[in-house]
Amino acid sequence: MSALFNFQSLLLVILLLICTCAYLHQIFPTILDRNKQGLMGIFWKAARIGERLSPYISLCCVFMAASVFIGN
Repeated sequence: MSALFNFQSLLLVILLLICTCAYLHQIFPTILDRNKQGLMGIFWKAARIGERLSPYISLCCVFMAASVFIGN
């Protein structure tokens, strides 16, 4: 089943995207800062969400990891 049709997998993909973009923005800030608009702007917005909501994002990652661990 595709991650787009399974809600838990979709949330996991979104969380991984946010975490990855926030990490890349810390390492290479110019790559995401020059692409604030258009299709590549999604990654810049995800990095901003990851930076500003990092405690909540990390809690969501812990909950998702626990649900995957308990579910299997």
